Amino acid sequence: MGNFSGLFEKYNRLVLFDTETTGLSFSRDEIIEFAAVVVEQKDGKPTVIQEYDELVSLTPGNSVPPVIQNLTGITTQDILERGISKSRVCMDIARMIEGNTLLLAYNAHFDLSFLYYTLLRDGDPSILKGKDKLDLLTVYKDRRAYPHKLCNAIEQYGLSGKVVNSHRAVDDVLATLAVMEEMEKEKDDLLCYVNLFGYNPKFGIDGKPIGSITYKPQASTPGNPLYL
Repeated sequence: MGNFSGLFEKYNRLVLFDTETTGLSFSRDEIIEFAAVVVEQKDGKPTVIQEYDELVSLTPGNSVPPVIQNLTGITTQDILERGISKSRVCMDIARMIEGNTLLLAYNAHFDLSFLYYTLLRDGDPSILKGKDKLDLLTVYKDRRAYPHKLCNAIEQYGLSGKVVNSHRAVDDVLATLAVMEEMEKEKDDLLCYVNLFGYNPKFGIDGKPIGSITYKPQASTPGNPLYL
């Protein structure tokens, strides 16, 4: 694993997370899978201390749309059999991110927006206040030309066969960690992207901006780093 020395000079814990959802509407759709990897320094080395992956119960009467079932392989029956309650997931997340924690995701605005609305309905959204955030998609857009999906980053960093972008949250979060390691080897400037998210100027910010984040338009081809 990479050193992440710059990040660990400022934070005690890194929590990389990913969600699978019933759709794209932050306020209407639901998280159906939440996965996370918790990284801390042990004996001076970054160490994965927890892997978390749970299916999440649907609101009674709702189901997983066919297009999402085809994409993720998660069925309504899977949720009925193995899904845990939203309130339980919210409590687990609260414990996971307590303290001096940095939250990280690939396309973090999407996942953080879903997390916020889940916490608003079934937990305590104030647990996100004061938590710094890092979007690894923004970093990747500064490093490589379009396209910018996680599968493209896996290929570009030579990780094919080592990790998978399966559209299952647990696989994708482990892939994100591997991509971040390669990013750090390439250029040790991850700390410069904390609370800085890029967006496509053609489409603007999707949904409500996160108050603690600075948003900047970002080109589809690399130029000067977004933080300059």
